[in-house]
Amino acid sequence: MSDRPLKLLLIDQDPIFLLGLRVGLEAIPNLEAIAVVETYTLALQILAEIAQKDPNQVNLVVLEFGNGRSTTSQQLGLQFCRQLRALYPNLPILLLSSVQEQGLLLAAKSIGVNGYCAKGTPLPELVAAMQQVADGGSYWFQDTEAIITSNSCRDAINRVSTGARSRDAINRVSSPLPFFRLRNNLRLSGIAYIEATLAVVTAQLQVPGLPVLDRAILAGRRRELLAAGWLLNRLLVSSQERQQEHTPIADESPLTPSLSSAIQQRQTVSPLLSPGTLESDLFASCVTKLQFSLRNVTNVPLEIDIFREDKKRELLYLILQKLAEQLDELRASQIEINQLYEVKNTLTSDLWQAAITDFFGKFSRIKLGKQNIEIVNLLLRNTEVVQRDILNKIPLVCELYSYLLFKTELNIDNTSYPVVSAEAKFQALMILENLLIQVANGVVQPLLNSLADVEEIKQNFYGSQLISTREIERFRNDLSWKYRLRNYINEPKAVFESRYELFVIAPRGIANSSVYAPRNQELVRLSNIPLVVTLLLEFSDAIAPRLKSLLAFVGSGIVFILTQIVGRGLGLIGRGILQGIGSVSLVEKNLRRNSDRPK
Repeated sequence: MSDRPLKLLLIDQDPIFLLGLRVGLEAIPNLEAIAVVETYTLALQILAEIAQKDPNQVNLVVLEFGNGRSTTSQQLGLQFCRQLRALYPNLPILLLSSVQEQGLLLAAKSIGVNGYCAKGTPLPELVAAMQQVADGGSYWFQDTEAIITSNSCRDAINRVSTGARSRDAINRVSSPLPFFRLRNNLRLSGIAYIEATLAVVTAQLQVPGLPVLDRAILAGRRRELLAAGWLLNRLLVSSQERQQEHTPIADESPLTPSLSSAIQQRQTVSPLLSPGTLESDLFASCVTKLQFSLRNVTNVPLEIDIFREDKKRELLYLILQKLAEQLDELRASQIEINQLYEVKNTLTSDLWQAAITDFFGKFSRIKLGKQNIEIVNLLLRNTEVVQRDILNKIPLVCELYSYLLFKTELNIDNTSYPVVSAEAKFQALMILENLLIQVANGVVQPLLNSLADVEEIKQNFYGSQLISTREIERFRNDLSWKYRLRNYINEPKAVFESRYELFVIAPRGIANSSVYAPRNQELVRLSNIPLVVTLLLEFSDAIAPRLKSLLAFVGSGIVFILTQIVGRGLGLIGRGILQGIGSVSLVEKNLRRNSDRPK
């Protein structure tokens, strides 16, 4: 160990693994785990707080890519590493993961991850790798030079997954070019920068209500970035290297493609060829938008408005992770497309329950009077109310699941969007954002019903403007009126107009948008006050044009009478009065003149 203290931030979704790792590291001298977290959002929050106090308090981040199994979680992990590298360029990152996919490991290195150790690595070797990465080096499979080139990286990964290759095979694929390392590092660095910028531009293109000129400029920039990436891969890879990339190792299994062929496949094949990659692309865009402001800029109060922004972001990100896991489970169960509509309510309920359990902690307790109450069990008692008031009203859930699982077209706004089109992704992203926000509202609603004024809850979750009892009660009253207006007026109106109201994440905050979708079946089922509202709207639509025409005709007649008859009459009368006054004045002057003459 170096004399320099090693201060770690550990990130892993597996709490059992985190506990074991922390206990093992505590026995190592000169090493300290500053924080142990299970979510990327919480990790960013801790790093931001540390940066304000003491930037040197953490000198190494050790993380896992999601749960190590889900493709979506792995992509979210890559996205987090990009963000971490952009915010803290000098902070070393060590990947401690069960991941062994060649393309994913190369992508991790290209975006700035400094080292990799597989889970199960002996503790002394792991600590040595941590120290080496923290001191500014790199550590890839016990060989800091092993991943400098794509071919040697392929050899290192194959040594982990299939055992060490023969020295002859390694020498056969190694590059003899003297400037290969420099050129390859430049290419990987350029690709990482282009991909990060491309993600930002793509997210900006998906903002609702973007002006036409701005959209055209961003679309042009996106084409430039794609062209630059293609040129970078063409210019900085020689023909000899391309030939080596296509030369297989003699004893290489056909089931384990080489790293270079994986790179080539990623560059030449459309990224939307499978539901998994379709989901990853959509979720990555959603993660980018979750970094926007989450202030509510609509005139509709939301349950999550009572939370601090960091808690909103943490909750939304957690729901996104749970959705990714749910989609993986659905694929594994081989569910059929026609079954989605049968289990729709179950899917949203399971997503809500998983979010509550992980967000508050399965065994977390709170003291109410003399009782210690389990928060999760208390909140889950409201399942029926939350399902009825919020979850069952989330629109287009089956359409989103079908799009992600079975690559079906999206029929929104009276248009059928092809799966691979940018318009389909834009519409799916809006539906996804609305799903996250509404499920988050469902997480907060039982908290407001049961534990709204508990000091511990207020200190841990609420924003500073909503911590007094009066403000909390006012906030709850606003929500109560929102439910009444929605149930009796807004929802029937939306059904009658065949549209859905969606909450989306825009750069200025949480905004609302609307999309067209047929709702004839819901219209038939309306009764009581909602039915009366639709009848009044229909009556208004029927009578309004005639009433407007009548008012216009009557108004024109009144204007004609006032201007042409009354106005002219008043004008003539006034003119006569003025002429009379003038005549009297003239007579008076003549009389005065005659009286002044000498007689």
